[in-house]
Formats: sequence, structure tokens, C-alpha cells
Amino acid sequence: MFDDVKTADLIYVGKKAGRPDMVEKLTGEATFVSDMELPGMLHAQLKKSPHARARIVKIDTAIAATMPGVRAIVTGNELDYHIGLYIVDKYILAKGEVRHYGEAVAAVAAETLEQARAAVEAIEVEYEPLPPVLHHMDALKPDAPLVHPDLGSYSYVAAAFTPKPGTNIANHTKLRKGDVDKGFKESEYIVEREYSCPSVQHVPMETHVAIVQWGKGDKINIWTSAQSPFTVRNLFCHAFNLPHINVRVQIPYVGGGFGGKAGIGVEPLCAVLSRKANGKPVKFQASREEEFSLLPCRSALTYRIKTGVSAEGKIVAQHMTMYWDSGAYADYAVNVTRASGYSGSGPYEIPNAWLDAYTVYTNKPYGTAYRGFGHVEFHWAVERHMELVATAIGMDPLEFRLKNALRPGSKTLTGETILASTGNVVKCIEEAARMVNYGQLTAEEKTREKKTGWKIGKGIAALQKAPAMPPFTATAVILKMNEDGSILVNLALTDYGQGTYASIRQIVAERLGFSIEKVKVAFENDTDRDPYDWQTVASKGLLLSGNAAILAAEDLLKNAYAVAAEALHANPCDLGHDTDKIYIKHHPTKSISFSAMAVGYALPNGNSIGGPL
Repeated sequence: MFDDVKTADLIYVGKKAGRPDMVEKLTGEATFVSDMELPGMLHAQLKKSPHARARIVKIDTAIAATMPGVRAIVTGNELDYHIGLYIVDKYILAKGEVRHYGEAVAAVAAETLEQARAAVEAIEVEYEPLPPVLHHMDALKPDAPLVHPDLGSYSYVAAAFTPKPGTNIANHTKLRKGDVDKGFKESEYIVEREYSCPSVQHVPMETHVAIVQWGKGDKINIWTSAQSPFTVRNLFCHAFNLPHINVRVQIPYVGGGFGGKAGIGVEPLCAVLSRKANGKPVKFQASREEEFSLLPCRSALTYRIKTGVSAEGKIVAQHMTMYWDSGAYADYAVNVTRASGYSGSGPYEIPNAWLDAYTVYTNKPYGTAYRGFGHVEFHWAVERHMELVATAIGMDPLEFRLKNALRPGSKTLTGETILASTGNVVKCIEEAARMVNYGQLTAEEKTREKKTGWKIGKGIAALQKAPAMPPFTATAVILKMNEDGSILVNLALTDYGQGTYASIRQIVAERLGFSIEKVKVAFENDTDRDPYDWQTVASKGLLLSGNAAILAAEDLLKNAYAVAAEALHANPCDLGHDTDKIYIKHHPTKSISFSAMAVGYALPNGNSIGGPL
């Protein structure tokens, strides 16, 4: 809608506008789940494994059960629920065997946090330590311990993932193009290297936290710091075999996510404790240490790349193998592998390519989505490799990239043909080089070098991002006009610090032609109130919800114009509007206010037209 409009002609989009949540956050009035206290609420704590891998011989909760304030204790032996995004491979509490250090084996709910901690200390667990596999490359060895001996019995999304029972491979993404062996024989130069990136934690300011109340009739209320309310509801219902109508997920303000809160986390733990405590709400907030040991992280990566190049500097063949460390459970890591496979060669045309990407189980905290969904990690390897290849053949790295960049007519690894409308990699690289004055220093940079003693270097890197989203990733936005003509925006897009709600507010105000002060975005997500949204991930929030907001604004104006046309006895094409009213263009004094039409318009004869806008 804004494509053909100059930025200078826009009132709000592309301009500075205040954050609608700014005052609440600066004054401390914004309510996060960690701030919430419900009547009769219990506090949960977890008994966690000190071993990376061990058989659980016995759990003794007898003493803990008699301690002051304790209202519920659960262990894995009592629970038979599996949870998982793409492979359903995880128990709510470890059952039979612990698969990583810090995995929860028992949970306590008590009247105070201190009582819960004391009860956890009183729980006695007998373990039989087993040899763990702690590196993903070791997990691929023939004699490696199996993290999931029952992998073949797990349910999974068969259309997209291929776990290998009898191994530690949770998923294998495979791409083939051309004849790699022939390509290497025809190459003048061959460069082969291995690259690695470590696992890292998301470290959001607000750790994972949830409150769950399991009410009568299996009616469940969940308050959580998650990124995706409908995903939490869907996975929760599948785990407990409950109808979706029974489960309500509410998300107030969220203090950061970065992918680590995209799936389901501590909500099931709180749920089983609440059910055992006769429906009392149960709250659990992870400590910072538990964020590192209990909850998901970014997967580590080992990437092996072998590249064959012609005498002219054209890539002839490339063999690529990625090994992603999934940790103890699959979660999002299997989909990171899938996405990385699609883009694993970077934005370059390679006529003969062979790519394998593996998700590998280890006895470590499990991997999940992280900013960029794996693309930053493997593109670092690709771009470092391109630099080394260019150096090996004596070509400038910028020239080498431009010579091999995808362009209209090129075929990607997946066989997709690049079109002119797809984008122009060559122009992007050239523009980046121009902006940084590639190959030389400016006068200001030379002065800075002399002043600081630090040398300034310049380099170019290129990246492409292929999404690995399912086909049902649509979103919806609802606009409701209040009686005074102001607008309330309902959507399930979650704003956990990225400022998307401010952007949605700008878009709605721009498309309606209203003052931005008249537009409010409902901050608290609620699956019982909001329209569906798959997840707030993959940089899709503003793209999909923003366009849905434009369509909703257009629908609202269309309905308002229809009412105004009938009330003013005019053709809709003769009408215009401002922030307060719709008027006849050639007779602007004849108008009708939005507030008069907000819930339907009453005609002078007592009849009404229209309805709530």
C-alpha cells in the first residue's frame, strides 16, 4: 500500500513516533508474569540432575512431602506426557534416565518460594551414572551412547524431518545439484576447511516464567513469558490430549526472547503441579543458572566446506556438511538444520553442489531457535571460506564474490530460479562496498588511525536467508472502533522488546488517516480474544501482521464509507475523510463523524444503518 508513496509524503510510517509502552516500562507500571501474584498461588522449584547422563534408580519424596507449606510434589514416574515441536521426544520431568546436566527429575509446589526450595533439598535421588556423549562429532561415532534409544517410537512431522533410529541423528537434510565429483575433477583449485561455532545462551532480561491454574473441568489458564501464545496452546493441548477450547494462554509484557521463548517451556511443569494441588495456581520462574542448564540455547555447529574453483575464479563444485548440536532434545534444532540446508552455500551460484545437514543429539541442554535461526553461524563459515578461497587463488575477495553471486537466471541449491524480482545480490554487494569505501581509507579514517594507533580494516560479507516455516503461518489483525471514534488493534503478534507494536500503530494510523493518538494496540496477548497468529519468529511479525493491519484498516474504511454514503445521500467515490469524520469532497461541510458511526448510525427517522465498525 505504501510502495508507491514517497517517504516524505507519509505522516507516521518511516518517521519517529513514541513507543506506546514507553511510560509503563519506564515507570515500572508494566506488568510482567514475574510481577503477577494470584490468590492462593503456590511457588514451584525443581530437583535437577547433577549428571549429564544417568539412570534414575530411586526418588524418595517422603520427607519433602511432610515439610511446611508443601502442597504438591510430582516426579517423572507419575507422568507419561511427551512434548515436542517437531519430534515429540521430551518428558515433562525426566523419566527413567536423565539426558543432560540440570534436567528436572522432580518438582515441588509450596506456599512460599523458601518452603519449595527447602522441600527440593529434602528430596533424595539415587542415580546410576552412565557415560555421556558431550560433543556432536563424538555422538556420530559407531560406538557412541544413544541419547534416545527409542527414537524410532517417537511421533514427528514426517513431511519435513527424517530422524535416524539407532543413531544420534535427529534430522538429516540432504540437497544435491549437478555432479560434484566431475566438478572437482574440472577444478583448477580446491580449498577445504572446517569451521565451528559454540553454543550460546539467549540471556533475555526476563527469564522463563509461567503461572498455570488447572481448574475444574480441565479448564486451564496459562500466563507465560512466551513469544507465541497459540503455539504454547497447541503444544500444551497435544501433550495433555485436551481440546483447545479448554486452554487459555495470556501473555502480558515480555522481557526479551530472541528465539528462546518461541516454543513451549516451563508451562507443563506448572500445570501438573497445579492439577495435583487441587487447582491452585502455580508459578515457576527460572533462575539465571537454570536458563543455562534447564532451558534451551543456540546449537553449536561444525561446518566442513570443500570448494573447487576454475582458473578464472568461478566456483565449479562445493561439498558442504553441517553438524548441528541439538543437545538432549530436538525442539527447534531440527528445523534450524532444515533452514540451513536451503541456504548453506550462501548467495552464490554453484553448478555442482552436495550438502548434508545433520541435527545430532548429545547429553547437553537442548538447542532451539536463536536470532537468525542458524543463518549467522553457517554464513560466518561460508563467508570466512569465501575469503580463504579468494586468497588462495590470488583474487580480491570482493571481485570473487561478485563473480560468483546469484543473479537473474541463476539456480539455487533447491533448484529455484532467481528472478529479477527476487532481488539483486550483485547490486547489494556493490552498494555495500561503495558505502564503506572498500579498498581505501577516507581522510577521516586515516586521521583516526594516526590518533588511536589502531589499524582500520574493511571487508564485505553476503548473506541470504531462506525461511523454513510451515505453510500455515498466516496471521490476522482485528480493528475495532470505539464509541468516540478511536481504534483498538487486537492481534496475537507478541512484542517482547522489538517495538513491533509501535510500528503496527504507525501503520494503522497511516492507512486510516487518523491521528496516531487515536490508535491503541492491546498489549496483552490472549488466545481467547485475539485472532490467530502462528508465531512471532523469523522476522515475519511486521511483514505479515503489518500487511494484515493494512487490510483490516481498508475494510474498516470501506464499511464506514458505505454507512456515510447512505447517510449523506452520496456516492462513496465522492467522499473523503480526515481523522474525525467522512465528508463530501465537493461539499465538505456535509459530513458525518466516525464517532456517530462507530456502533451503527441512527437516521433522523429513527431507523439505523450499519453496525459496529
